[in-house]
Amino acid sequence: MFFIYILYSPSSDKYYIGYTEDVSKRIFMHNNPIRSSYTSKHRPWILKRAFKVSDKKTLTLKVERKIKKMKSRKYLEQLLDPLKGE
Repeated sequence: MFFIYILYSPSSDKYYIGYTEDVSKRIFMHNNPIRSSYTSKHRPWILKRAFKVSDKKTLTLKVERKIKKMKSRKYLEQLLDPLKGE
């Protein structure tokens, strides 16, 4: 089963969207001090939400791309708390 997850960095006030089969392992990798990547510059990351998507990676990637294309903080925050937008 593939998941889409949304992380939040309080230190840089940024969100990060990704997909994985193992959410806990992936968050650990994002927060791992040995690893150097985009996310390493904005540690620590907090899991805000994870969504079960599909057994198929291709469908999960389509959903992830759709969320990333929105490029809207407001849209992300509504995904995190649907009642907030009302």
